[in-house]
Amino acid sequence: MIAVDTNVLARLLLKDHEGQYRAAVALFSKKQDYTAPPTVMLELVWVLQTRGHARQDIVESLRLLLGLANFKPLQGEAVSMALEWYEAGMDFGDALHLALSGSATGMVSFDKALGRQAKKLGAAPPVANPPF
Repeated sequence: MIAVDTNVLARLLLKDHEGQYRAAVALFSKKQDYTAPPTVMLELVWVLQTRGHARQDIVESLRLLLGLANFKPLQGEAVSMALEWYEAGMDFGDALHLALSGSATGMVSFDKALGRQAKKLGAAPPVANPPF
């Protein structure tokens, strides 16, 4: 298993640098398994957003990556859950933080929108906004 950086995944999706795009395609064409930490997935969403991609386009792009037979992100279940919540309107960073906190009994945040969205989506762990 080889870990890939955000820029490799970005070139694969953006196709904005011909040589690097071809290299990324060749990389994923090999009989080799690849992974990426959740931080790479978070940065990838940020890159796509700053390039002006719409939320649904980002969701579809990440689903394409997650569907590759030889790419399995670390903590993939949390990444997939975060992607679902992101598609439903939650900020991807917030969604990923929440999904990675799945074994906790709760999450505390001053972000009231996160608390409302998490409750609306039935996300776990539940989010509480101080003061308690």
